[in-house]
Amino acid sequence: MTSQTDSAHARTHDGAITGKGDRAVATISHGVLIVWSIIVIAPMLWVLLQSFKGKTEVLSSPFGLPEKWHFSNYYTVWVSEGMGRSFLNTIFVVGTALIAVMLLGAMCAYVLARFRFFGSRLIYYAMLAGLTFPIFLAVVPLFFVLQNMYLLNTLPGLALTYVAFALPFTVFFLYAFFQGLPTEISEAAQIDGAGKWRTFFQVMAPMAKPGIAAVTIMNFLGLWNQYLLPVALNTKQENYVLTQSIARYAVSAGYAVDFGSMFAAFVIVVVPVLVFYIFFQRQLQGSVSQGSSK
Repeated sequence: MTSQTDSAHARTHDGAITGKGDRAVATISHGVLIVWSIIVIAPMLWVLLQSFKGKTEVLSSPFGLPEKWHFSNYYTVWVSEGMGRSFLNTIFVVGTALIAVMLLGAMCAYVLARFRFFGSRLIYYAMLAGLTFPIFLAVVPLFFVLQNMYLLNTLPGLALTYVAFALPFTVFFLYAFFQGLPTEISEAAQIDGAGKWRTFFQVMAPMAKPGIAAVTIMNFLGLWNQYLLPVALNTKQENYVLTQSIARYAVSAGYAVDFGSMFAAFVIVVVPVLVFYIFFQRQLQGSVSQGSSK
């Protein structure tokens, strides 16, 4: 009886120590997350407030609320500075490239991961080699290729270049996801009469949804913020994307910078990225939870 009582006391003591340790770790973790959230969110809120201030108020009262809310800053950059047209150009180029690169990248990664044929490894390693090639070294060859295809200084040409730029990373990222999927499921789908196309789109691709959602987010961020390729391959002002328009607006202002309008332009660029990230983050969380339940 005494030994049983002592062991019970020991387990209670160990459990109390473990519970205290878990609470301490949780407290520290939450504290670090709160500090990190403040570091990330505070500058964004500050930029949002500055976008509603006048030209001189940004410098005279940088940390105060706007005395008068200048919604005209957004009108200035959207209409007068042509940011609206650049926004639509960016939506077209990035949207077209993202759909194409995700479709082609997922199919290419699936074939390379699940099928063995002559040259499959060579194709995969060629994709990996594309990740090691600096993009600025390809600008001159891309210029002449698009010129010969009559796509230079056009939005479709820029979208095609974005696809080529993002495809190697997409294939590399999704290759491991498709390779790790169980073979029994694809075999069961084939026994049920599903062809290769139906097996991919209705069985295997949904199972790789977490990886597809993750690489979609990363591709969107990379293409949305792309600056070097548009500057080199898209020099017509009516075809400018957002990164080009912001750079042109900042340079043309010189010393007479309208800071309120400049911050409004920053908000226009950042908000779509946040919306896109939040949407696909929910898709990613839902996919992970569904996969774990299965």
